[in-house]
Amino acid sequence: MNATLKELPIDERMRLVEELWDSIAVDQSALPLTEEQRRELDRRLDAFEVDRSSGRPASEALADIRRRL
Repeated sequence: MNATLKELPIDERMRLVEELWDSIAVDQSALPLTEEQRRELDRRLDAFEVDRSSGRPASEALADIRRRL
């Protein structure tokens, strides 16, 4: 890690990470999908159209993950 960055308080470093991540999310159209990713998304969409399951709340999934840790 850059020594200058390491000198920043952790809350400031977290803010910088969030800003960086947000800037990547805005430009995600610049990252084209690979053919494999496109096939996987199509497979998942097909499975959803057959099942029509809306899944489960993220809070429930996260709780399950935390219990397993």
